[in-house]
Amino acid sequence: MSSELAKRMREIREAETSGRHEFSQLIGVAKKTVESIEQSGRAPKGEMLEAICIQWPKYSLWLMTGQVNEAAGQVSPEIERTRDRLKPTGTDTGSRGE
Repeated sequence: MSSELAKRMREIREAETSGRHEFSQLIGVAKKTVESIEQSGRAPKGEMLEAICIQWPKYSLWLMTGQVNEAAGQVSPEIERTRDRLKPTGTDTGSRGE
């Protein structure tokens, strides 16, 4: 379980920030703490999990349980990446109303 929390924390970091420095600043913990958790696989403490959930509420359910509920706005970084790839670019050439 603890290594799963560490993995999910890292996935959020990779999806939402440019690296450990930015991630640690956004959640208010030392960069070394983030690095240590990711490298050791130990579970983040409750305060850190809470800070991540406050910063990125859309990942709260997934971070804590590994589950998603898209209808309730609870997604994973993978779902967000897929959504971003599928967003219309505004360059559609199809005509409307014809």
